[in-house]
Parts: sequence; C-alpha cells; structure tokens
Amino acid sequence: QGQGAILEVNAGPGLLMHLKPTNGAPRPVGMAIADHLFPRSEEDRDAGRIPVVGIVGTRENAFIARLVGWLLQLSGKRTGVASSEGMFLATRQTQKTDTANWAGAHRLLTNRLAEAAVIQTTPRSILEEGLAYDRCLIGVVTDMDGYETLADHDVLEAGQMRRVIRTQIDVVLTHGAGVLNADLPEVADLAELSDGEVILYSLDAANAVVAAHRQDNEGGRAVFVKGNNVVLATGAQERVLGTLDALALPGGKRPDTPALLAAIATAWALDISPDLIGAGIKTFEYTN
Repeated sequence: QGQGAILEVNAGPGLLMHLKPTNGAPRPVGMAIADHLFPRSEEDRDAGRIPVVGIVGTRENAFIARLVGWLLQLSGKRTGVASSEGMFLATRQTQKTDTANWAGAHRLLTNRLAEAAVIQTTPRSILEEGLAYDRCLIGVVTDMDGYETLADHDVLEAGQMRRVIRTQIDVVLTHGAGVLNADLPEVADLAELSDGEVILYSLDAANAVVAAHRQDNEGGRAVFVKGNNVVLATGAQERVLGTLDALALPGGKRPDTPALLAAIATAWALDISPDLIGAGIKTFEYTN
C-alpha cells in the first residue's frame, strides 16, 4: 500500500498497447478506427471531406466567392464563405472583417455547421501562411496580378507569380476541377498542373485556347460570351445559359462579366444545374 503510481487515465482503452506492444508486431489500430469512421471506397471518394472551393487572384474574387456560396446554398448545402468582404454561413454574415487568409479559412473549416466551403485567398496569404486545407474539389484562378506588392518575398517580376498561384491548382482533387481564365495565357497555362478536370472561361467565343481545349480534351468544358449570350460548352455541344442582360442581379445590376463567368464555371464544375445557376444569379442580393 502507498507504493502505487498512476501511469495514465483513459476514457476508453488506450492504443499504445497495440501500437507498441511488449511482444509481437505493432498493429495499425488507429488506421482501422479512422477507416471505420470514414470508410474509403470508389463509390464514396469524399468520405470525411466537404466540398471545398479555393479562389485566388485579385479581380472581383470576393464577388465570385459569395455568388458561388449562394449557388451552393441553393443546391441544398449549408455553405460557408471566407472572403475579403467577411465571413458568411448560409445567408448570414458572421464576420465583417477580411477573412481571405489562413485564419479565416481555418475558422470556416472547423465550423461543424458548414457542409461546403468557399475560400478566397491571396498571393500574399499563400506565401506567408499557405492554404488551410490539403486538397480542394475546385480551384479557381482569375489572374496573376500583384507581383509589385510582393517584393518582400523576393517576387520581383510577373513571371515569378506562377510559382505562387500554381498552389491553388496543385491541390485540386483528381475528381475535382481547375477553373481558369483563358483570356490570360499565363493563367490558362496552369491547366497542365491540375490533377482533375479543367474548365476554362473567356469573354471571347473565338478564344484559341478555349477552342483547342474543347477539341482536344474529350469534350473539354468552357464558359464564354458569344454575342450577348453566356454559353456553356462541352466539346462541340453548346447551351445558352442566358443573355448578359438576363443574368443580372436583382434590380437589373450587371456584375463584372469575367467574374460572372468565373462563378458560373465554378458552379457548373460543382454539378449545379444550369437552370439553378441562372435562377440563383437573378436572386443573389449582393452588397459590399
């Protein structure tokens, strides 16, 4: 009596005896528990993950993030958005300060109420903090502007931005997609880095990069403007989503066209139906 000692207190059986047994070979019980909680199979490749959309660039990216979040919400998923215009969950703004950074993304991803996440980031945030997630379902790149503000990270010319921006496409899942601005050659060139599908968007229906993508990639998808129409194309097949005038926000306000195309392409990559995309744009109450 009086010679005992407490080694550990467990709410349940410990794993140490299995991981580091006195006799015999270690057994991967931790992996067995994880596989039981989050089964892995071809039929359910996203077990343990929620759909994550990552957006990088400098051109109207907060608008893109919020519109995509709204369309995901309409599709039936409680969606969180972390953007430079604040954080949103479902239809409610939960934070008004800039959340287009690692801390904002992490806060959103650890919110158990979020069933999908749309996360805006910046080149500076990537350089200083990295991404708050390991992989994303959809990666969006709008542009590679802004090298002038990154001299403190030895980014001294426009060509160096590829090493920074490629991060967003490097993390796309194999069953996901990269959404790229085909009007900027340096952005379109990131297509080769995507492990998943690539969807291009352009203001020009005759864009040579888009034409080659549609022809060479077994029905590659693209979103572009043809006349005054927004067109969704899969290979040679084309579907008119609506005119630019019809795809206006409530009150008739027309959004920035490249940003609108990026959001449409992203929603399409998420398998949101064209009819819902069109209806969602017209009901998106955007204030900043």
